[in-house]
Amino acid sequence: MAVQTGLDYMRSRTQIDCDTMNDQVAKSLGPFQDCTSNQAIALGELSKPARAEVTVASQADAKALHSNYSSIGVEALAVEIAMVRLAVGMAKHIRGRVHVQVNPYYSHSSEKIVVNALRIVQLFQHVQPGFDVTRICIKIPSTWEGMMACRTLQLAGVHTLATTLFVDNAKLLPLCAAIQRYYKSINARTEVLPASLTSVEEIFLLAGADHLTISPVLLTQLTQPYVGDVKSLFDIEATLPIPPRDASFINDPGNYQITFTRDQGGASQIKLTEAINIFCDAQDKLELLMKGPL
Repeated sequence: MAVQTGLDYMRSRTQIDCDTMNDQVAKSLGPFQDCTSNQAIALGELSKPARAEVTVASQADAKALHSNYSSIGVEALAVEIAMVRLAVGMAKHIRGRVHVQVNPYYSHSSEKIVVNALRIVQLFQHVQPGFDVTRICIKIPSTWEGMMACRTLQLAGVHTLATTLFVDNAKLLPLCAAIQRYYKSINARTEVLPASLTSVEEIFLLAGADHLTISPVLLTQLTQPYVGDVKSLFDIEATLPIPPRDASFINDPGNYQITFTRDQGGASQIKLTEAINIFCDAQDKLELLMKGPL
C-alpha cells in the first residue's frame, strides 16, 4: 500500500492550488486545481534568465498592440501580456483556472479595475486564440472599489478573486473556517481560498477549506509521509460567531469604510494599505524590467 503524503491528505480534503507561475512545479507536484499569482510572483518568474523570451515577446506585443490600449503605458501593457503568457503556460498543467492580478495602482478605482480585467481577458485571446475564458480568474485587491468591481465583473461572467496580502504575526486562521461556514449558511457561491501560508502545520489546520494555494517550498515539504498529528480547524466546533444573514454593506459604502477602518483598532486598514504597497512595488519593478532592451 502506498504511503499517504501530506499532499495526498490535503487533496482528499481540499482543492489544492499552486502559488507559482513555474510550470515545472506544476508538472512535478501536480495535479493542481488552480494556479494563483500576483505581481510579486510574476516578478520572481520573469527575473529568471530562462524567461527572457517571455519578456522580449511581451515587449514586442505591447508595442504592436498599444494603439488599441492607449490609456496605459507600453511598459504596463507589456507587464500584463507577460503575466498572461505565464498563465497560458501554466493552464496546460492544471485542471481549473489561472489567476492574473490587476494593476495594484487601480486598487481604489472600480472603473479602472473593470477595464483592466476586461483587457486581461482580451489579452488571453491574443496570446492564445480560443482560450477558454471560463478558466480565467481576475485577482482584485479587496478595497471597497475592488469588491464593487468584482461584483460588476461577476455579473458580466468574469470570474474574480478578492485578494489581499496580510503579513501579520497574529494569525487569523480560525476566521477562515468561520467565513466559510457563513458563506455556506447563506448558500453563497463564494469560496474561501487562504493564501500566504508559512508552514505545513498551518496548511493542515486548514484542511477542509474550499481551496488552498501553496508555495513551491511548502508543496515540497508536503511530499513527506503524513503523520496526522494536526487537527483541522474545520473539524472542531466553531469558536467565532456567524454574522446575521441580513448583514450587508453593498449599498452603504460609507458605513463599510468606517466599519473597516475601525476594525481591530485600525489594523485591518493598515494591513490593506501595506498589501497594496507591496504589490505596487512589484508592479514598479516589473515595468522597469519591461523597459529593458528589446
